[in-house]
Amino acid sequence: MSNAEIELKLPISDPTAFQSRLREMGFRLQTPRTFEHNTLYDTPSRDLRARTEILRIRQYGDTCTVTHKGLADPSAAVNSVRYKVRIETETTVEDGTALAAIFEHLGYVPAFTYEKYRTEWSHDAEPAAHVVVDETPIGTYAELEGPPDWIDRTLIGLSIDPATCIIDSYGKLFLDWKQRTGSKAENLTFSEIAVPALAGF
Repeated sequence: MSNAEIELKLPISDPTAFQSRLREMGFRLQTPRTFEHNTLYDTPSRDLRARTEILRIRQYGDTCTVTHKGLADPSAAVNSVRYKVRIETETTVEDGTALAAIFEHLGYVPAFTYEKYRTEWSHDAEPAAHVVVDETPIGTYAELEGPPDWIDRTLIGLSIDPATCIIDSYGKLFLDWKQRTGSKAENLTFSEIAVPALAGF
């Protein structure tokens, strides 16, 4: 299924307080903290990256999905430098290992792996939107995904300055982190980046 994905990301210094505020605003826990493993595939010459496209296999708990993301139509009314807008096509798959083998037979190889623990929140007033909290090896981030006016209202309710929000991917955040720290890690995984054990909420 294809749709326009509109989102903003923001760093979270106190995940417990942030999620308490979500409850106060009427959000309900949709998916408890769950481990997520993502692998991006590309050609050896990184053709997809050059076209700003993503081909991903994601294992989220017991659910495996395949996703393709591409740039939104620049003429679309919702397209803005303030929001991250992509066209996303995604479906669940039964066997991620078999799909990975198919990709590699077609010339796509693993290009980047990233992991996180994700907690999902939703609100009955806007069923198509949601907030997620992602604990990554380089920090905790929240993502707000939904219509732009809903994102704006939610930021106000959370007392978040829109200037602190970002549209960078986790791959871009990882590369920036590597530049700051001098890390030799090649992937954003808990095995490659030594971090203290993360507590559940």
